[in-house]
Amino acid sequence: MATGATGFSDLAYDLISVQYHGLKDGHDLDRYVKDAETAGEEDIADFFRAVMQEDAARARRCHEFLSRLTHDGAGGPAIGGESAAGGRDTGTDEGSPIVAGPESRERSAVTR
Repeated sequence: MATGATGFSDLAYDLISVQYHGLKDGHDLDRYVKDAETAGEEDIADFFRAVMQEDAARARRCHEFLSRLTHDGAGGPAIGGESAAGGRDTGTDEGSPIVAGPESRERSAVTR
């Protein structure tokens, strides 16, 4: 499988790109639906809603494919591949605390 300059397969990058744009477009389309409703153009609002559903379906499908690549270990370092050090990439730096929210920040500051 071809690998891009990032170390990820071109296929994983392509899927991530399609997923990102579908989700971002869905966010923008919500505003378009409201604009059409404000203008009293319900058929145009319905059109934008349909496009949103199509984008969401595409994003879900990309997620399914990315999950498969992750499971197969074929996606790249962050998608089930090997880290630069040669071990399995877990997505965390050993020894550094994972910070989830304000209360975690307070706890991790105490443990440092």
